[in-house]
Amino acid sequence: MSDLASYTLIGLEPNADSIRQQFAAAHGWENQYRLIIQLGKQLPVLPGEWQQQEYRLKGCESQAWLKGELGADGNWHFACDSDARIVRGLIVIVLAALNHQSAEVIQAFDMEAYFTELGLEKHLSPSRGNGLRAIVLAIRDQAV
Repeated sequence: MSDLASYTLIGLEPNADSIRQQFAAAHGWENQYRLIIQLGKQLPVLPGEWQQQEYRLKGCESQAWLKGELGADGNWHFACDSDARIVRGLIVIVLAALNHQSAEVIQAFDMEAYFTELGLEKHLSPSRGNGLRAIVLAIRDQAV
């Protein structure tokens, strides 16, 4: 499969607004943590040929991969995966905001405000927070 536009609907559904609604409904960090793990189950497993060093994300303690391409529709489409359950959920949160978007939208989206609104900043360990930022930076580096 080489067409990332149809690889996953994450970014269309769920999108950033539906993620915000789900977090608002999941009261307390314990419920939000469960939600993150549940979101991770929506992420398709990355094909083995994409789990190569060239797609490996730097800055993540766990193994994570990102493959992106500019689609015929002018939007950027991404496939991303990790070997860690919580990271898979965090990837869904990022892709909900940035997948299937134009480069302009990707560059302009206020990820720090999004993460703060979801309450992620105050609950993630520093290494997880750094890994989350590494995913966002890698997406933005590709979408230029």
